[in-house]
Amino acid sequence: MENTWRVPVLCCRPRVLLLHTLFWCLVALRVFGAALLAEDKTAAVRTLVAPCWLLEEFVVTSECSQCGAFQTSRAACGQTGYVERVNCTKSNKDDYKSCRSAAMEEHSFWKFEAAMLAVTSLSAVVVVARQRWLDRLASEKVRRQIESI
Repeated sequence: MENTWRVPVLCCRPRVLLLHTLFWCLVALRVFGAALLAEDKTAAVRTLVAPCWLLEEFVVTSECSQCGAFQTSRAACGQTGYVERVNCTKSNKDDYKSCRSAAMEEHSFWKFEAAMLAVTSLSAVVVVARQRWLDRLASEKVRRQIESI
């Protein structure tokens, strides 16, 4: 068989190759430039509204606890659902910081374990079913070969 796909001669000319290279370089420059500009803007915004516990030392004044009904509007509660109260040492400012609770971690661990058990069981069932099907195909093939003799 002959391969019917061929590169047109026009595409291999140096001028066309140069134009293609220039075009893709401009596209890459535009994409990476936009990404760098967006990264610079987010860094500038982050420094303006950064909480005090990111910028200085802090002391935990109340332990990690689940957010109450009145605390759900806080940004710190939105990340994990648990919050702890901290006091920044330099500015002496009280602030809330999102935290990870031991109970939440244990709950997540057991959910993960249950999911892995389910995936393992499903995989085992699929493997056994596939093996039986392949064994059936092999014995059918052997039976046909014996019948043809």
